Amino acid sequence: MAGTTKISLGQSIDDIIIALNDLDGASQLIAVRAACEHLNIPIEKATKILEKSTPLATVTASKAPLPKQPLDPKKIIDIRTFKEEKQPGNAIEMACVAAFYLENFAPEAEKKDTMTNKDIAIYFKQANFPLPKVPTQVLPDTKSAGYFDSRGRGKYKLNPVGHNLVAHSLPKGKK
Repeated sequence: MAGTTKISLGQSIDDIIIALNDLDGASQLIAVRAACEHLNIPIEKATKILEKSTPLATVTASKAPLPKQPLDPKKIIDIRTFKEEKQPGNAIEMACVAAFYLENFAPEAEKKDTMTNKDIAIYFKQANFPLPKVPTQVLPDTKSAGYFDSRGRGKYKLNPVGHNLVAHSLPKGKK
């Protein structure tokens, strides 16, 4: 396919999730099976291979959807509480925590699925997390680390790798 832009695995997963999000469970399964048949992917064999290969595969192959609402809404009050629970160790991890918070736990008026440099200043301060020396470099660095995808014009979206970091790997050393 000459002339097409190659997208990342994370973006591909995001696109599939967005495409299937508004369908009911049965329709989602039909769509996934039809796509696999069209691409000549034996879905049963692929699922067995994935289940044996990586931890990410078990998360993606699980029947549970990615959480969109807090598991315990009373527990998560604000970004500071969420930051204290997740204990990010650096600005990149904090950017992921802030993006996850904005997608899942922020009040409805603040909820959004992309971040900008303005959000770094706002949510790092609200979380009582030290501002980096060059705040405008945090989002590009987080993208380079593989946790965000660019959405153009200085906007970045948490991708599945970033989601898994916050949802399953933070705080570090806790399983």
